[in-house]
Amino acid sequence: MVTEILIVGTGAMALLFGGRLAAAGIKVSLLGTWQDGINAIRKSGVRIRTSAGEVSYPVYVTDDPREIKKSVVSLVLVKSWQTERAAQQLKDLIYPDSIVLSLQNGLGNLEILKDALGEEHTALGVTTYGATLVEPGVVQPGGEGVITLGSHPCVKELNTSFQNAGFSVEETTDLPSLLWSKLVINAGINPLSALLGVKNGKLLESKSARKIMGYAAEETASVALKKDIQLVYENPVLAVEEVAVATAANTSSMLQDIKRGAPTEIDSICGAIVREGKTVNVPTPVNELLLNLVQSKVDLQGKNNENS
Repeated sequence: MVTEILIVGTGAMALLFGGRLAAAGIKVSLLGTWQDGINAIRKSGVRIRTSAGEVSYPVYVTDDPREIKKSVVSLVLVKSWQTERAAQQLKDLIYPDSIVLSLQNGLGNLEILKDALGEEHTALGVTTYGATLVEPGVVQPGGEGVITLGSHPCVKELNTSFQNAGFSVEETTDLPSLLWSKLVINAGINPLSALLGVKNGKLLESKSARKIMGYAAEETASVALKKDIQLVYENPVLAVEEVAVATAANTSSMLQDIKRGAPTEIDSICGAIVREGKTVNVPTPVNELLLNLVQSKVDLQGKNNENS
């Protein structure tokens, strides 16, 4: 079992994993850049808030990679636009037998990590766990999910550690299928929830929103199938609606970013779908529209903040 782990990130998912792993007796270090989050964690640890109350777990946290010792196992849980920075930081923090696992949203993260660290040091996983950042250092779990890990020599050890921390874990030899299956869901829910400013379940209360959600899911599924990637479900529209029901009370990660005035992962979700669609000649007008609408919202929000 893993006894020490480095998590790159101080956002919602990093806190959820950091807190649960620390509770299981694993020594956790967090490496981030968000000063408010770092200061809060230094003061009070990682705090996980549920309906039963709030529990704090002590972890080490810093924004300086030079203060982190090398790690056999690292988790990358930053936003996709931060992956390049994380990869460069990890170059000096791995051993010859270290493994860096990405559990991020969107496409392209593994490729960035491979380019910087080497294929032998990188692995990919997919998770359906959700979490909401309540305030710096405080996370609220968004219901139970599953972590699916691709094949790698270190997977067994990680599997045991995750399970000891209360996570459900599966292994697969067809990770692209799971990656694209999750991408279909993200494309349907995240951009629309961010644009409308509503929680996931609210999308189903509008016929128009429901249609757009379905169109985005169908487009994404069409690209995957043209790339000979078999999804884990037959009906992408039904799948995205079922997830919206199951996560009805959740605030999507993209809406959380919008609310904080932070960059979003729209380019690694809808942007990636548009780019992949072009390579296989599948039109993706809905995803392209969502891409530009979210980018416009972020741009104008930044302008408004500058003028306020």
